[in-house]
Amino acid sequence: MSACRRMLYLVKHRSLLTHVRRNLTTWSPVGAAFNARPHRKLDLFQKNVGLFGVPELSCPAGFQVATEKALKNTEHLVEKACSSSPGVQTVQCFDQLSDELCKVADLADFIKVAHPDPAFREAAEKTCIEIGTVVEKLNTNVELCKSLKNLLDNPDIVAQLDPDTRRVADLFMFDFEISGIHLDDTLRKEAVALHVKLLDLNNEFLVGSHMPNRIARSAIPEHLHLHFATEGSFIQIGGLHADSPNDLVREIAYRIYLYPNAELMGCLEELLKCRYKLATLVGYESYGHRALKGTMAKTPETVMSFLQLLTDKLSDRTAKDFKMMRDMKKKLSPRHSELMPWDHPYLSGVLRAERYNIEPSLYSPYLSLGSCMEGLNNLFSQLYGVSLMSEQPRAGEVWSEDVRKLAVVHETEGLLGYIYCDFFHRQDKPHQDCHFTIRGGRQCQETGQYQLPVVVLMLSLPHPTKGAPTLLTPGMMENLFHEMGHAMHSMLGRTRYQHVTGTRCATDFAEVPSILMEYFATDYRVISQFARHYETGQPLPESMVARLCESKKVCGAADTQLQIFYAVLDQIYHSKPQNRSTTEILKDMQQKFYGLPYTPNTAWQLRFSHLIGYGAKYYSYLMSRAVASMVWKQCFIEDPLNREMGERYRREMLAHGGAKEPMLMVEGMLQRRPTIEDFVDALVSELNPNFETFIMDSES
Repeated sequence: MSACRRMLYLVKHRSLLTHVRRNLTTWSPVGAAFNARPHRKLDLFQKNVGLFGVPELSCPAGFQVATEKALKNTEHLVEKACSSSPGVQTVQCFDQLSDELCKVADLADFIKVAHPDPAFREAAEKTCIEIGTVVEKLNTNVELCKSLKNLLDNPDIVAQLDPDTRRVADLFMFDFEISGIHLDDTLRKEAVALHVKLLDLNNEFLVGSHMPNRIARSAIPEHLHLHFATEGSFIQIGGLHADSPNDLVREIAYRIYLYPNAELMGCLEELLKCRYKLATLVGYESYGHRALKGTMAKTPETVMSFLQLLTDKLSDRTAKDFKMMRDMKKKLSPRHSELMPWDHPYLSGVLRAERYNIEPSLYSPYLSLGSCMEGLNNLFSQLYGVSLMSEQPRAGEVWSEDVRKLAVVHETEGLLGYIYCDFFHRQDKPHQDCHFTIRGGRQCQETGQYQLPVVVLMLSLPHPTKGAPTLLTPGMMENLFHEMGHAMHSMLGRTRYQHVTGTRCATDFAEVPSILMEYFATDYRVISQFARHYETGQPLPESMVARLCESKKVCGAADTQLQIFYAVLDQIYHSKPQNRSTTEILKDMQQKFYGLPYTPNTAWQLRFSHLIGYGAKYYSYLMSRAVASMVWKQCFIEDPLNREMGERYRREMLAHGGAKEPMLMVEGMLQRRPTIEDFVDALVSELNPNFETFIMDSES
């Protein structure tokens, strides 16, 4: 930033800086931008630029205009792709076609869940349906597929393609194949019908999986009514109440919330049947085989080997964890001492807190949102030469006054892209933390310029108050770092094709950059650069960070085993059909891969919403964590702020998006090809106590 521009920036934000100086602590511009409410001047003459600067989207009706424009351009590009001679230009045309649709569909996909105005949400929903229908048709367009096949079937032309172009061409062909393009007319129509049916079933299951269950008030002891929402003569239960110290409240919530819903059960059974039928129709052994093509794991057999080996290696530690929980339950509830599934999350938290005194309120004053953003800015600057610069959104550019806009600027490459930070809680906003790609990066052949990526990070944090900025718990801070890992994956990639931009890569690789950021978030050498008390400026004591890190290992084996159970269940559901219900499968897998007893008349699988977005890929979290652990220990643990290693990480992993085989990227970073045993050992070693830290902490 030039001296002149920096001076203008400081003048512009002087009110924010003055506010924080009164509290003895000064923040950088990016820290100040997040530690106070935004002060936006009302300019009646300022033109509404539309959401994300898309002029058509200054009002809900603009979605239809943007959709029609995209579909018109799509028609032209389809003609061009079908008529041009095979070569690199064919792939470029396909990518441009994909980009034209994604720029509208991805934006609409975000707005339909995030915009506070129902009219915008409804318009965005219509756009998603309209473009989704067109995509389904394009995936079964024989002429379009033929133009790509003519390219891939010509060995002389293929030999001239660079690796990125060849991979993108193969990925587009894979999209055609899984839609049944190679089938005869009758079977292709059947494949299309199954796709359409699955869209409805997916939506029905997602909605149903989050619906509360209810029970007559009279069925629950009166003194417990205050723990639940009431609706007339009914008690409504919309979650597991896993953190409640009352074991009866936890049990009631578990039994009622997970009580089987016959309609939703039918939806799930039908969904799994349709997925299997579609997969076999287009030539795969099962839906799992289809879903895992192109991932690090590649096959369901590899995934199950990974999960079984991890279970075997954790078995002794898992047994010890469950014994600790049983002992704690006996101590807390002598009359109900049997360990049940509803006890696990609560008792593991009690054990952590008892052993390490990690009450979140002790940490929060040191973790203001502004200081954490400042910490991320410092980290990215040292690792990649990248700065986060707060920008004032223009009129109509954002969907809520609370949204902050960041420009991501490299010290030599210049502007890399934009991150919109939708961090604060508001009514009707989804509660999950997530990353949305609004526009992917790509080299535009038509203009010769690079299309800058645009992403949104969504959290649900408390608003700042008059007396204090937004204060984060350690868990919130880790989630912020995690989501920012996804954002920087999008920003630091410089792929030629948007089809493989940033996080558009294999699912079991996509979580690696975000999980790796969690390691930075718990390393004192990183934390000490930004965690300071928002009033006094005092740094967060090193002993408190050590306690936090060690506490994560308490009941870590049991927590991992629970994730293994979920991943196994996902694999079995997406394998060949079995002559038993989804509940019978759950009961069997819970016994083999978890250990705590199944509760009769419950159906946890009906709350397993990840079956939709992560069908056959739920294992990805565990495998990505294993890779992130290996990268951290081999490349960053000695010096987490090493610029040379940061550049290597960008060059070998972040830069490629999905344009390179995921295992090749891991191999490039680690300079060796890891095995399944290596992945398992990495996860198991995570649970070993850090004796140096433990001793230091004990002495403090």
